[in-house]
Amino acid sequence: MRLARVIGTLVSTVQHEGFRGMKLLWVQPVDAQGQPCDTAFLAADGAQAGVGCYVLVVQEGKSARQVMERPDAPCEAIIVGVVDFVSQGGRQHSLPAERT
Repeated sequence: MRLARVIGTLVSTVQHEGFRGMKLLWVQPVDAQGQPCDTAFLAADGAQAGVGCYVLVVQEGKSARQVMERPDAPCEAIIVGVVDFVSQGGRQHSLPAERT
């Protein structure tokens, strides 16, 4: 699982049947302080996330398809949770708000 921030949405007029009814979001992996740490990628939304939300992403095809309950979907990443805060070393902290 990876910690990421939703940075955008994908709109597609033509899509694979396996994604019907699913929202596709552009996510940026971040570290525990909310700083970008890897290349952004697309993920199906299984947690009703929105732009600016910090999320947990499963980036493994078989697991993503199981969460979607669509064994033939061409999906390798799915958002499985929205993050409220991070606890590190016994201390709880919020991730930084969206920069304007």
